[in-house]
Amino acid sequence: MKSITKLMIREFNIKELGYDFMGYVLQPDDVFTFHHLIIPNKLGGTSTIDNGAILVRRSHTYLHLIEALDYLKFCYITSEMINMNVKRSLDINSIKIIDEILSQFEYENQFRKNIKDEFLIKDEYKIRVLKK
Repeated sequence: MKSITKLMIREFNIKELGYDFMGYVLQPDDVFTFHHLIIPNKLGGTSTIDNGAILVRRSHTYLHLIEALDYLKFCYITSEMINMNVKRSLDINSIKIIDEILSQFEYENQFRKNIKDEFLIKDEYKIRVLKK
């Protein structure tokens, strides 16, 4: 794990809170990943606190699926993660907004399948801190 990822996990109290920047509940086997927020990695974005969010692998994968299918929702989610980054806190109001965006995306794409005839929205994508 990159040192910036470790630093951000500590600074944002991710393990203590029990969820990542998108509100995904931490599982024992989770792998933490660094997501570039402002300048993407493919455009030379740096791995710095100001340009990053800590996500678990499943939320990171899901976010990039959303980016490919609904870029506007991806931008809204990114905006909320940037707000939390600026505050240096995983703000529950931003988590609620992200959850609402994800719920809307899930509703709109609930029957969408991939080339293998599998649903794009996996059950694991719905396990978030605000879901019962």
